[in-house]
Amino acid sequence: MKKARFTQDQIIGVLKEHQAGVTAADLCRKHGISDATFYTWRSKYGGMEVSEARRLKALEEENAKLKRLLAESVLDVSTLKELLAKNS
Repeated sequence: MKKARFTQDQIIGVLKEHQAGVTAADLCRKHGISDATFYTWRSKYGGMEVSEARRLKALEEENAKLKRLLAESVLDVSTLKELLAKNS
């Protein structure tokens, strides 16, 4: 997986600069990002504080872990059902 170039703290800092009155075009030029990246960040992190972003990342990681566990358990159950069907 590709490592992100900007941390969540840096992204929120860029968005705060925008809220302070700097134009989006100037921010994109200054930080070397595209307009699409800036607006994607704004839709995802707009209005967030750093602590909220960290909490969001922790929840996303926990959600991914739980999804993996669920997928593994469903696979185990289906495998056991197949074995029981063969033995019957």
